[in-house]
Amino acid sequence: MMASFKFSVLMSTLLHSLLVSSHVPTGRAGHGLIGYGISMYYPLCAYTCRDVLSASQLNCSELTHTHDGMVMKREMDMGIETSPECYASDPNFLQTLAYCMSSHCQGVAVWDLEKYWNLNVAGRQQIQPVPKATYQQTVADIPAEPKKTLVAGEALNQTMVISDKDYQASYNAQCGFEKMENNHERYGIVLLVSGALIPIAFSLLRFIPFPSALLTGFSAWFIDPPLFGSRHKTPVAGLFHMPTRGQAFFISYLISINVILSAAGYTGSQPNAWFPSVLGSDGEIVVYVTNRLGVLSFANIALLFLYAGRNNVLLWLTNWSNGTFLLLHRWVAWIATLQAVLHSAIYLHIYLHKGTHASEAQLPYWIWGIVATLCMSILLPSSILPIRKNLYELFLAWHVLLSVFVLAGCLWHILKRFDRQWGYENWIYTAIAIWGFERAMRLARLVRNGIRTARVTVIDENYISVNVEDVSGSGHAYLYFPTLTWRVWENHPFSVASTVLPVSDQTGTRHYNADVEKLGTSSDGSDSDSHERRYQSPTKVGLSFLVRTKAGVTAQLRNQTRLPVLVESAYGPYEDLSDYSTLICIAGGVGITACIPFLRAHPGMTKLFWGARSQKIIDAMAPSLNGVEMESYVGHRMNITEVLHGELVESAGTTVVLVSGPSEMADEVRCVISALGRHRKGIKVKLIEEAFSW
Repeated sequence: MMASFKFSVLMSTLLHSLLVSSHVPTGRAGHGLIGYGISMYYPLCAYTCRDVLSASQLNCSELTHTHDGMVMKREMDMGIETSPECYASDPNFLQTLAYCMSSHCQGVAVWDLEKYWNLNVAGRQQIQPVPKATYQQTVADIPAEPKKTLVAGEALNQTMVISDKDYQASYNAQCGFEKMENNHERYGIVLLVSGALIPIAFSLLRFIPFPSALLTGFSAWFIDPPLFGSRHKTPVAGLFHMPTRGQAFFISYLISINVILSAAGYTGSQPNAWFPSVLGSDGEIVVYVTNRLGVLSFANIALLFLYAGRNNVLLWLTNWSNGTFLLLHRWVAWIATLQAVLHSAIYLHIYLHKGTHASEAQLPYWIWGIVATLCMSILLPSSILPIRKNLYELFLAWHVLLSVFVLAGCLWHILKRFDRQWGYENWIYTAIAIWGFERAMRLARLVRNGIRTARVTVIDENYISVNVEDVSGSGHAYLYFPTLTWRVWENHPFSVASTVLPVSDQTGTRHYNADVEKLGTSSDGSDSDSHERRYQSPTKVGLSFLVRTKAGVTAQLRNQTRLPVLVESAYGPYEDLSDYSTLICIAGGVGITACIPFLRAHPGMTKLFWGARSQKIIDAMAPSLNGVEMESYVGHRMNITEVLHGELVESAGTTVVLVSGPSEMADEVRCVISALGRHRKGIKVKLIEEAFSW
């Protein structure tokens, strides 16, 4: 009988340690994060007293039998269960707890002790009984100073004194654990906030009037060139994009801060009632590390959702491109996934070492954690560049679907494990809010424009034009063609070539109005253009797009003349380039569409160098380029080095070079300008790249 009792006490102690250290989800909801609105163990002295006592059997405790659901066996493990009603009414427990609190909580206000007593004596459940007497009443009811010392785990059948050894071990456990949890949340906040604020801070530097030559040299050495080699937009080995040096600097920061925050700020406290050692397979530091990795992964999930959206608020607050944020999104995704995998792997090791993995793996929180980690792990290889580029529609749908499972898995992992006690779910709510805002903004843009009609005109075997009336915008827009595919959510980005559409007069002759931003003049200085404008029809507001047809939706568009379209616009407000005396645009193919608004809006000298596959596309866009000094290259390659040297070497003022075209063209322009900035003293040039990023 005594052996059975000791065994039950031991099982109760082990069960208590497991439940407390892992925060079984039976508690009341907290608000905020640990250390930021949520206190785990205040007052610590009171929580320590109860923690020691909760390992003891009370007179009203009950023996329970639990089966191992993973192993078919006849043996049943015996344990002790003490109900909230028992804790709230047992006089020995209440008086021993009250005596311990009165001895160790002398610096705590009585009101705080009464609050703790009322809320936590019976447990941490949302609905539970109130102790049969207040804290002060219970202290007053203690008949005499207790003489017998309680050994942790022994039966509590009279009012006793908690030993200093047991009290200190429990105090160290809870104090150290809460301190580490505070660090986890603090470091997560540092990670998320710095990831958002640093781009804003660097962007504000553009308002400081640094000398133009200094900015050119700095950009040429530290910002614009590829980190290694000469490729940035052109994929390396067809698998990934080499970041620029400026992008690599911030990527290095993200990696470094994650490594530092994952490794710093750990302290052990021994003796410890929860952890037998500082190190070891299930030691104190090991648990702290895996918990830290979980929180940082959550913070990174919120950050990667922030970087991913085309309605990313950082695009409005900085001068960083959408392509840069998408690159950062992919790097942060790798970091978050690695942290999630390590978090899962370490806990797997801990439970295997304890011998409790078989039962733990059946719990809902464990299953949902596996779902989240597995989906994150699948997302990475299924998002490599060849898949994004060649199977974009499938990639996009798959990416969204798995992302939903990641968020659901993370959220249910927390709710099933901790309920809403500790605020971990707020990291996921933040990610959901960011994603929800992004999707709501997309919907708002669509609703604002409504259902429109797209008119398609075939230019040649490679290009078509798509015009949409009564829609305004600039930059680029995302077009949905719901009648072309059953996947009505599919959309594709196109640069806005013009904000005014061609009109027809009574004779059926089509005339192209100059864009509203700037009326050009003919290159020979004649007034024939102004004479013709007197007989033009009223201006039509709308968006015009130049599209190169490949596979998928763009190929289907070639066979259409009119079809319904949803327009999500407008994105990418143009950077003000009026401070530069000269604008040089280098375009390839449909890249001309990104150049036209800059050419029309710029008040100084402008010049366009345009390489195209056929003369037809140049003729089709000629009305929109009326008055623009242009050199075209049809059917042969433009010598970019020669062009830029000729325009920049002898230039006296400040020049901005805009490139929009194939990846190889953009990379060559980047490398030539960077080389000129490094080796030509006094040159004043800025590079802008307009391109869609996969």
